[in-house]
Amino acid sequence: MDRSRALEMQRDNGPGDGTPGTPSPTHGGRLRHRKRSSEVNPDVNKTDGANLLANDKNKYKSMLVRTYSSLWMMAGFVFLIYMGHLYIWAMVVVIQIFMAKELFNLLRKANEDRQLPGFRMLNWHFFFTAMLFTYGRFLSRQLVNTMTSDKLLYKLVSGLIKYQMFICYFLYIAGFVWFIVTLKKKAYKYQFSQYAWTHMILLMVFAQSSFTVANIFDGIFWFLLPASLIAINDVAAYFFGFFFGKTPLIKLSPKKTWEGFIGASVTTMLSAFVLANFMGHFHWLTCPRKDLSTGWLHCDPGPMFTPESYDLPGWMPQWLPWQKVAIMPVQWHALALGLFASIIAPFGGFFASGFKRAFKFKDFGDSIPGHGGFTDRMDCQGFLLLGSGACCQMVMAVFVYIYYQSFVMVQDLSVETILEQILRNLTFEEQHDLYEQLGKLLARGN
Repeated sequence: MDRSRALEMQRDNGPGDGTPGTPSPTHGGRLRHRKRSSEVNPDVNKTDGANLLANDKNKYKSMLVRTYSSLWMMAGFVFLIYMGHLYIWAMVVVIQIFMAKELFNLLRKANEDRQLPGFRMLNWHFFFTAMLFTYGRFLSRQLVNTMTSDKLLYKLVSGLIKYQMFICYFLYIAGFVWFIVTLKKKAYKYQFSQYAWTHMILLMVFAQSSFTVANIFDGIFWFLLPASLIAINDVAAYFFGFFFGKTPLIKLSPKKTWEGFIGASVTTMLSAFVLANFMGHFHWLTCPRKDLSTGWLHCDPGPMFTPESYDLPGWMPQWLPWQKVAIMPVQWHALALGLFASIIAPFGGFFASGFKRAFKFKDFGDSIPGHGGFTDRMDCQGFLLLGSGACCQMVMAVFVYIYYQSFVMVQDLSVETILEQILRNLTFEEQHDLYEQLGKLLARGN
């Protein structure tokens, strides 16, 4: 009777530590503890204010590290902007490779990979196939315009562009067959999960990069301004939350606050209006690039970047030194971009935060001191400051492309567009016949 009562008390009270329901380590048993992730704070989901940046004791050290690395990255980015479109595109490609490497390694299992030699090569096969398809579609006109001086090279490039979609599809099917052939028993689940993860990465990386590259060659302005607005919004949210943040915004990111969100939104809108006016005065930023050369650009800025005078309203003080202001039409469009960057784009960052919470890791990588990996703090457009993660920039890049095509670009046929269709769809002999017929028509007109 006493023995039964003692066992019951031990089961209810635990092994002497006062913890109910804890199993006894006696009789040779081992006490097992569930392994916690070393990368994630177990209290990440608290929203009672304990995790807010304003209450973080190490916030000044963290800010110094992030600021120091940001200054170096900003200097490199400004240099690439000065070098021009082609160098920015090269930067985008390098960043894509680093991002893909980080994302490929997220769900990688070393034990499984050792049993599947060459399986990692399949990921990169799909990666470079997607790169060939994406850039072949968006840069075909620039590539042809660059090669027109050499007849043989021009014919080769024209043929590659004409059959580019077929070539890419064949490469993809080759990768698909490669995947099926390499399937191994007891590794099916791992291989199929990696296959699906690879396609998700390609969608994430190239869905944004294709629109990003199109924005770059439409004019660096349409790449630099949106990227700057995302960075400004992220930095402003960081500092407003750093000094004033008290009210949690969303559970996915415990350190995000309403004070930071509202302060960043106002700052981003004002910055959009001012930066659009400043950038609009530089032809290097506003002129589109029609080829893949690196020479200096000069073009007609067009009505979008031509200032228009507006009379100040009557309620303004009369002692002001000016009664009119000059505003570029593009500044009104910049307000739309600023509004989107303030309200919608941050949800891309929340998506990334939720993804990291789901898989219990803090950063996608550790390539950049104080920032994590390229996927964490490097957008695929290549702009880094104290934040501006890839998901925010992905959402912004797609929006800018659609907005530009819908509300900014003049919807009419141009010589470049007609020439591109001729080069893509006609053989060299048909192009020669067209040239002769145009010459006859012009001779009759004279």
